[in-house]
Amino acid sequence: MNATTEKILDMAIEIQQIPAPTFHEQERAAFVRELFLVEGDLTVEMDQAGNVLACRKGSGEKPPIVVCAHLDTVFPHDTNLKFSRTKDRIYGAGIGDNSAGVAGLFGLLWLLKERGVQLPGDLWLAANVGEEGLGNLKGIQAIVERFGRQPRAYIILEGMALGHIYNRALGVRRFEISISTNGGHSWSDFGQPSAIHELTNLAATITKIAVPRKPRTTINIGKIAGGTSVNTIAADASMAVDIRSEKIDALESVVQELETLTAAAQKKGVRVEIIQIGTRPAGEISEDHPLVVLAQDCIRELGLKPTLNIGSTDANLPLSLGLPAITIGLTNGNGAHTKKEHIYTEPLQKGLEQLYQLVTRVGKTNI
Repeated sequence: MNATTEKILDMAIEIQQIPAPTFHEQERAAFVRELFLVEGDLTVEMDQAGNVLACRKGSGEKPPIVVCAHLDTVFPHDTNLKFSRTKDRIYGAGIGDNSAGVAGLFGLLWLLKERGVQLPGDLWLAANVGEEGLGNLKGIQAIVERFGRQPRAYIILEGMALGHIYNRALGVRRFEISISTNGGHSWSDFGQPSAIHELTNLAATITKIAVPRKPRTTINIGKIAGGTSVNTIAADASMAVDIRSEKIDALESVVQELETLTAAAQKKGVRVEIIQIGTRPAGEISEDHPLVVLAQDCIRELGLKPTLNIGSTDANLPLSLGLPAITIGLTNGNGAHTKKEHIYTEPLQKGLEQLYQLVTRVGKTNI
């Protein structure tokens, strides 16, 4: 493993140690901003969304390239961020998703400097907010609104999934369903409707919605809350529902069935409300698009097998607008979104080389 890779791993750990739940990325953003400023030859700024952006000037007036990595994690602020390192792995909540990705921005920058490469157009490096959970892609939306169709490519970095190229964006809709009743005492008011009973009945019905295998479509109840005490008839309860599909028509069909079931749960003494709390647009670029072809070539030349994939990442936003965008991984790992999350250290060197080769080749290509 070379010195640059070791530096990136050390930086990834430093980033991982700073809590950054969605909507609370400020401390991590400030840290990354200072790291960019230390480089000395970048124009560094923070936008109104909270994204940190750094520009490395190009040698000419060619279109820019935008490389992004999200700052936020799924973990609450009080999560134990203790890390450990073995011979071939680093363990820690958020180390792969997406501390390694953010550190990869600097890996790209350092490789360009070490090899004396100046791109023909500006290179924008962005550490963005709002990718996870209910962030609803707030950060990348601000970036795309700013740059629009100017860039040759939007390249999104994730710490894990080396060899995967996400050229298709998974459509996502998220809802909160709330039920309220008058509640009461579990003994003296027995027989009155309970918000929890009604909610769990509805939840059981929702899980029976027949979702298609092709296009692959999923529905998940990820969170349930409500009630006052064990001996109280619950006056309120709620659940969060996540629906995903490879095709927007299938997604909308399941959403419509969810809304129908929710409406049917309304009855005397039981008030039901459904609100949309999240959305991620679908989109794609073809597998023979020059950006996708270049990304595959860069992976093959490292002795790895490229895999085209679909996922829900920051690339959803530009892909939904027909812009050239892909998401790539920098190393391999497991346990994403769990406290057992870990990355393998050795593959990162290839992941950084992949990124360097892709960016320099995109800079020379008319995409």
